[in-house]
Amino acid sequence: QVQVKESGGGLVQAGESLRLSCTTAASVLDDYYIGWFRQVPGKEREWVGCKWSSNNIVTDSLQNRFRLYRDNARNAVNLEMNNLKPEDTATYFCAAVWFKDGWDKCQSGEMQYWGEGTLVTVSS
Repeated sequence: QVQVKESGGGLVQAGESLRLSCTTAASVLDDYYIGWFRQVPGKEREWVGCKWSSNNIVTDSLQNRFRLYRDNARNAVNLEMNNLKPEDTATYFCAAVWFKDGWDKCQSGEMQYWGEGTLVTVSS
């Protein structure tokens, strides 16, 4: 069973940075796309970005402030968020999908395994 777990959420002020980690087994990072998503209560889940191997993409509206990278020391895919804004407040989820056809599936949210989420609150 594939497990992924988010960490690093918390309360920050607007303009600050935060790093979220999606921790899993090293073998999962080798074979699965890791996707990041976020959701505000009452709204639809929003795709943030996906990474597997050298394939790495962040949604257009966030790519100037957010980036994904693999952290081998932690067996994680990290989501680095800079210049945070109050509208970034959400619960952030990571999830995994098998790499085959994963590029499209990840961007459409068709993930196989989900974490429980970590809350990020950005105060103005």
